Amino acid sequence: MVQTSTCAAPAGTGGRRFVSPVPEPIRVTQAAAAQTLTPEAPERFINRELSWLAFNERVLAESSSSRHPLLERLRFLSISATNLDEFYMVRVAGLRAQVDAGITTTTPEGMTPAQQLRAIDRRARALMVRQQKRWREVRDELRGVGIVIAHPNELSGAARSALDAYFDEQIFQVLTPLAVDPAHPFPFIPNTGYAMVLSLARPRDGTEMHALLPLPSQIDRFIAIPGENQRFIRLEELLGMHLDSLFPGFAVRETGYFRVIRDSDVEIEDEAEDLLLEFESALKRRRRGRVIHLRVSRGMSGTLQRFLMRELDVGPADIFREGDLLGLGDTAQLIGDDRPDLVFSPYNARFPERIRDFGGDCFAAIRMKDILVHHPYESFDVVVQLLRQAAEDPAVVAIKQTLYRTSQDSPIVTALIEAAEAGKNVTALVELKARFDEAANIAFARGMERAGVHVVFGVAELKTHAKISLVVRREAGSLRSYVHFGTGNYHPVTAKIYTDLSYFTCDPALARDAARAFNFMTGYARPEGLDQLSIAPFTMRSTLLELIAGEAERARRGEPAGIWAKMNSLLDSEVIDALYDASRAGVKIHLVVRGICCLRPGVPGLSENITVTSIVGRFLEHSRIVCVGGGAELPSDRAKVFISSADWMPRNLDRRVELLVPVTNRTVHRQILDEIMVANLKDTESSWRLAADGSYSRVPDGKRAFSAHDYFMNNPSLSGRGSALERDQGPVLRLHSEGGGRG
Repeated sequence: MVQTSTCAAPAGTGGRRFVSPVPEPIRVTQAAAAQTLTPEAPERFINRELSWLAFNERVLAESSSSRHPLLERLRFLSISATNLDEFYMVRVAGLRAQVDAGITTTTPEGMTPAQQLRAIDRRARALMVRQQKRWREVRDELRGVGIVIAHPNELSGAARSALDAYFDEQIFQVLTPLAVDPAHPFPFIPNTGYAMVLSLARPRDGTEMHALLPLPSQIDRFIAIPGENQRFIRLEELLGMHLDSLFPGFAVRETGYFRVIRDSDVEIEDEAEDLLLEFESALKRRRRGRVIHLRVSRGMSGTLQRFLMRELDVGPADIFREGDLLGLGDTAQLIGDDRPDLVFSPYNARFPERIRDFGGDCFAAIRMKDILVHHPYESFDVVVQLLRQAAEDPAVVAIKQTLYRTSQDSPIVTALIEAAEAGKNVTALVELKARFDEAANIAFARGMERAGVHVVFGVAELKTHAKISLVVRREAGSLRSYVHFGTGNYHPVTAKIYTDLSYFTCDPALARDAARAFNFMTGYARPEGLDQLSIAPFTMRSTLLELIAGEAERARRGEPAGIWAKMNSLLDSEVIDALYDASRAGVKIHLVVRGICCLRPGVPGLSENITVTSIVGRFLEHSRIVCVGGGAELPSDRAKVFISSADWMPRNLDRRVELLVPVTNRTVHRQILDEIMVANLKDTESSWRLAADGSYSRVPDGKRAFSAHDYFMNNPSLSGRGSALERDQGPVLRLHSEGGGRG
């Protein structure tokens, strides 16, 4: 149930009215309530690894949601599998390394690395079993709508002949059958590599041997059957039909399949003389990381399993044996363009009308008033257009840009190269330590260097995660700076599915701070005297703690006090303890945390004033927002509102370069607080609520289901409307019913 207090619409919003959602506090379960959690008890925290697994369970649950079209449900299954692979590559691998090193240090909630691995193993195995079960269900559901994953026994003679020809022409020459015997050692299988393992015998002389048949990643896992519409056969099934041509003269006694997950964390020597060369070397080492998890097909004999365990150096605890389809992430290959009835209806992002009011001149539009662009509902092309305009504008003298992740053919990189070639002073700060995107970052960094861009590879011992562009333009004999602050990456592809914020301003104070931030990132000059920005690892943590403590003090004085925040992950124990203290003081705290959350909400005497929800749906929630009441009930014009590149994690606050950006522009302030945060807190269709015991349950729809994603797809945002806002005074889809006034 959600209690609401209606708020009058801000002036000029077309009559729209908003309601402040106040979720009722979560009450702990009977078992949890029986345990007194003091502010010092380690159990006041939830383990981060188990919280992440709970997030991936929510992703998997979306694969069963009837709200989504069938192929989108398949996509959620694929994502959950890919997520889990990466979790093993990085998190489990890291814990395994700690155990091997004899480390017994406990986490804030009191678990050693060995204890965490045991807890992870139980939870992750149950999750993998559910993934396999869900695949069997989805496979049957696909068959029901005409998308068939055929078994060889179901093939007609014509289909077999067509597949035989396809195998001979398209697959055979790519395959490499490998004997394993004293003369042929067990080959290297790359990370996430998938292979057939065989037990063979030669009838004429009784020779027995093992063999491998790696399945090349360059070949699709699901082969369309020629001449048959939407009928596929799995690659491994097709290979099984042709083993006589791959191992002539041998009888196949047994076959099975296995897939390896290797340690993929990258350790970098920060003082390496050439950071670029060090990363290229590290990426090669990653591909050869040790096997930390082995998945084998259901029914594989103990003999073959022992053979693999010996050759791959894994123990019984490292094997998962319940696989019907190994590499479930590959099922995304079945999601094509030929069944629009089974995917989400296409969504075309809006382009802000206010920029069109100025004939596409981004600088003129920003000079008039700050703009907030809400992706993916509003187009990332605004960011690209600003940089393209800067590259072509003779009045622009300098461009500075951070790049953490971007697309392979990035229009951002192209614009920076064009600007440098046009003689402008262009600086790009490229973060090489962007996990799994290091190789791409190295490639485009070298391309920019060749074009004359000043490329800087981040700050030693810190990862540059801040998202910021600075364009310096000569106007009327002086310089004016235009700044873009983002909560997400400069990536035009992910900007179509990640919800993020792009804030454009030419406010002089923010521009000066942006220049100081770049000076730190490129020249190690500590950013002193910042007027507006808070920057990690220097001031962001203290700023957040001061904001939380300030609300706690107001509550103790009997004044209205509230905190709304949205982020991907909440792990930092100091920040969590500050939130607990604020809750005990009476501050009403509502958090939207998509992924990991180590805070326990709803615990009497500790966190009964805190609610936590997680939105998992069509779009991936990625924006970071902080709102504090400032002496008034939220939402309020008096509230302090910030956007950020940082989650509330130790790594973000202490070991990364991050920005916390205050928003004072009236329209942008209301857009973030009254539109974005209210809608996120109001959401019922895609929200899950965290209980004190660490479990999640879907927020009930109630009488009036509400989807934040649907709302934003159908309603333009405030700051980008321009003259259209003045014209559009007709009926507007309201979030809530009439009545009330704004706090």
